[in-house]
Amino acid sequence: MSSSHPHHAPPNPKRNIEAIRTVRFWAAPLLITLALMAALCALYLGGILNPMTNLRHFPLAVVNQDAGPAGAELTDRLVNGLDKNKFDVRVLSLDAAKHQLDTGRVYGSVLIPPSFSSNLRDFAASAAMPGHIERPVITVSTNPRAGTMGASIAGQTLNMAMGLANGEAGERLFAQVAAQTGGAPLPGAAEVGLANPIDVESTVYNPLPNGTGNGLSAFYYSLLLLLAGFTGSIVVSTLVDALLGYVPAEFGPVYRFAAQVRISRFQTLLVKWVMMVLLALLTSAVYLAIAHGLGMPIDLGWQLWAYGVLAITAVGITSSSLLSVLGTGGLLVSMLVFVILGLPSAGATVPLEATPPFFRFLAEFEPMHQVFLGARSLLYFKGHADTGLSQALLMNSIGLVIGVLLGGIITHVYDRKGFHRIPGAVEMAIAKEHQAQHQARRDKTDQFAENDESSSEKT
Repeated sequence: MSSSHPHHAPPNPKRNIEAIRTVRFWAAPLLITLALMAALCALYLGGILNPMTNLRHFPLAVVNQDAGPAGAELTDRLVNGLDKNKFDVRVLSLDAAKHQLDTGRVYGSVLIPPSFSSNLRDFAASAAMPGHIERPVITVSTNPRAGTMGASIAGQTLNMAMGLANGEAGERLFAQVAAQTGGAPLPGAAEVGLANPIDVESTVYNPLPNGTGNGLSAFYYSLLLLLAGFTGSIVVSTLVDALLGYVPAEFGPVYRFAAQVRISRFQTLLVKWVMMVLLALLTSAVYLAIAHGLGMPIDLGWQLWAYGVLAITAVGITSSSLLSVLGTGGLLVSMLVFVILGLPSAGATVPLEATPPFFRFLAEFEPMHQVFLGARSLLYFKGHADTGLSQALLMNSIGLVIGVLLGGIITHVYDRKGFHRIPGAVEMAIAKEHQAQHQARRDKTDQFAENDESSSEKT
């Protein structure tokens, strides 16, 4: 280790003092950071503050097992009574509805039992006769495994819709009973019962076990995987460059430059990639051990570990490539891609169907959403391919390939162009290129002159 760098000129105190007095010195860090933080604030708050007003094609299921007219009327009321732009109400069989609940494709369902019409008819008849008849029951189920807020929105929407349908059914029954009794007054209990003839039971479909943070564990685990790749790439890049002698290493008051190693940009990036793969193997295992120790349910341990390795590697290698290609600008781009645009478009805390259209567009390719889909599938849905795992594996793999090609090709081009990591390398490379072009023009001019001279001699 040496205390000075061979390419550095002796410090000039007067020049240093003048440098910090310029507008550029103060404006650049403040404005760039302020712009990033403002974007983070606007995007994140913009995606969560008004979920009910941003609803679009929010998926719900209706299962009508009743062959009578009351079941058909209630189904039609639910399908046509909800805004078709905001809600996607799917009329499904019981098995199809269970499959969509089990794969996180719907956030809630309404079950109309086979005896609904007959029970409703008997209940109306009981208002004018002695005896006790059970109210017809409708079951509203929410699906927290698809998303906690999504389940909450589904429960609120379906219960409100059933409340309106219940009131309408009560008005019809009251009119029927009044016609049968000739308008004779009914006992108070009968009137109250007819006003709300349907018993709406709210249940949770396949509730999450303890240790899942009320359905947030998948999101936070995904965030940890993404941060391991993003933050890890920054730490690895900084330390590798310091050990190779291209940036200073600071330990408290000690400021040192290591002896500079002659290594190309592409070779340096390869070293960083290897470190990111090793870091992914270790970090994913550490995450798994800590999560298990804290009581988080993990049914597919080695699958979750392997998926974590892929996610960390894909994010880490892509971020390392951006840093190698863009330098300091790569840090800003990585933060924008992985954090600022990633968090609000994850579809984890707020379902994508309840976010503005811009975030639904981002979710098509943003890494955070892809990482979340895989983690949620492995933690909540037994890792079935159609629960988002296949999409997550595909998109993470594509991201990894993009990161490898981006970094590998461009750093290789930098090396061939002579853009070495030494002061003045770019200027020297450009000067050599200009000199080569100038020499080529001179050679061409000389060739023309020789041709002209040869032609004159012949003449």
